[in-house]
Amino acid sequence: MLSTVVFDADETLLDLRPAMTGGLLAVLDEMRRLAPAAAAVSLADLEHDWSVTFAANPARSMPEVRRMALSRSVSRVGLDAHLDVLLAHYFARRFALTRPFPDVLPALAALAERWTVGYATNGNSRVERCGLGGRFAFEVYAHDNGLPKKPAPEFYAAVVQAAGVPARQVVYVGDSIAHDVVGAQTAGLHGVWLNRDGRSCPPGVRPDAELSTLTDLSAVLAALADEEDLRAQSERPLV
Repeated sequence: MLSTVVFDADETLLDLRPAMTGGLLAVLDEMRRLAPAAAAVSLADLEHDWSVTFAANPARSMPEVRRMALSRSVSRVGLDAHLDVLLAHYFARRFALTRPFPDVLPALAALAERWTVGYATNGNSRVERCGLGGRFAFEVYAHDNGLPKKPAPEFYAAVVQAAGVPARQVVYVGDSIAHDVVGAQTAGLHGVWLNRDGRSCPPGVRPDAELSTLTDLSAVLAALADEEDLRAQSERPLV
């Protein structure tokens, strides 16, 4: 019997890209105010610094990666002494702009009538800072108490522990095939792919379900629950 649905955060529940861009633009404006030479630095430069830093440090926590990336950016114009102030500037703007996708709050309200609903993320997005406070029975954050990031099996073990039910009763929903589908399935959970932008599923991967909007999730979960009940019945010994 399925009982629990757990969500990834960024690009699943939260429209993160506009918030990140807004945070970087705020940093860029402040850099240009502090150092005239920063006029030669572009938003693309800051985004490149993030991409390079993230690719080189995939196991680091997201706050660490953001700090390292911004350090690379401010070093371009000798603003190293202002790193902490600029980092705070980034996060203040980033969280001020972070919003759920339009389908999220109605979907969460509908799910709460039947399901235990959880939140589990690799990222920086704490629910109370992103318009989602009070919506979840539990929250799991990578790097809290040394917890490894997805797709490490320890991450999903922490999700299952927080849910308080066997792994087969948990459905994980997210936008990443590697993290939210394959990682979850490998750990014994169900993996549902939220494919908002119509990407092709990689060969050899079979999500338990795929959907383009959370508006359809209640129906998808009901169908998965029926399939799981039928499977469980078929595995019962004959007497």
